[in-house]
Amino acid sequence: MTIIDEIQKLTKDKLGLLTVLAGEDVGQFQLAKEALLKQIGFDSSDLTYAYFDMSETDYQQVELDLVSLPFFSDEKIVILDYFADVTTAKKRYLSDEELKKFEDYLNQPVETTRLIVIAGGKLDSKRRLVKLLKRDGLVLEANSLKEAELRQFFKQEIGKMGLNVDNTVMDYLLVKSNFDFAEIHKNLAFLQSYRGSSQISREDIEQAIPKTLQDNLFDMSQLLLQGKIDQARSLVRDLRLQGEDEIKLIAILLNQFRLFLQVQILQKDGLSEQQMVAELSDIMGRKINPFQVKFALRDSRSLSLSFLKKVVQVLIETDYQIKQGQFDKDYLFDIALLKIAST
Repeated sequence: MTIIDEIQKLTKDKLGLLTVLAGEDVGQFQLAKEALLKQIGFDSSDLTYAYFDMSETDYQQVELDLVSLPFFSDEKIVILDYFADVTTAKKRYLSDEELKKFEDYLNQPVETTRLIVIAGGKLDSKRRLVKLLKRDGLVLEANSLKEAELRQFFKQEIGKMGLNVDNTVMDYLLVKSNFDFAEIHKNLAFLQSYRGSSQISREDIEQAIPKTLQDNLFDMSQLLLQGKIDQARSLVRDLRLQGEDEIKLIAILLNQFRLFLQVQILQKDGLSEQQMVAELSDIMGRKINPFQVKFALRDSRSLSLSFLKKVVQVLIETDYQIKQGQFDKDYLFDIALLKIAST
């Protein structure tokens, strides 16, 4: 069950004293935030609600609203949005003294106030304030979904939109959207606008959803691997006309082939996909999307380690030569493509 499913069970009348919405999955978080505000019937002109943007609000006003009694109903809802102070983000909007006052309120909340804290990002579990939120509140966190959860959620969304998508086309849509919640949601809107309510085919996806730079570079790398150098160079010319720079193209290609090389080495060492994700996250100092590993394994299956090492070496050398201004960058990039195609 996703947090959006949980939110759809909430009502204004059944809100507890404290509700917290947070999470690192930006697309899912934004959708969840919209769903939460809609579910509780938030209306900025309704005086039973008090909304504060914590990035620009004087805490004294927040404190006053938290403890004051409602005038127009038995209860009132106070919404504290953009509350970065409870996340791992470096931004801080409240002073230590103000945060202490907020902690004091959480320890002795007003029975007629229904507090909602909204904070995009990962909750900082080390902070005493966050421990209080988790102890006393309903905490809804928009974290990345597993593949099965992602499929289930969007199958339901597709049904609500009146679209029909078979499993093969669903797979293509997820890959096209890089298994990113926000991208899938956006691309479904494109498809609904393009086809209305009907059966969606792979061709519909190709027609309705614009190609990203990564899509084009993946296509180019496949053309190179197939020895279709003229078609690859034609695609590069199109990208240049669109204003894409060779250094940027090399960086994306290098990331792609370096990941291919890394997963192949780790697979040779006997690591599972899950272990690869953990190992690569540790190496790169950031969380690696499991789907990146899954599809890197699939797309590199037919490529040898020696070939991948050579490609990475060519791209690194070309990047260095361009940045050193040794030759014209268009020339150097074209030479790199020829080297890769002939490896």
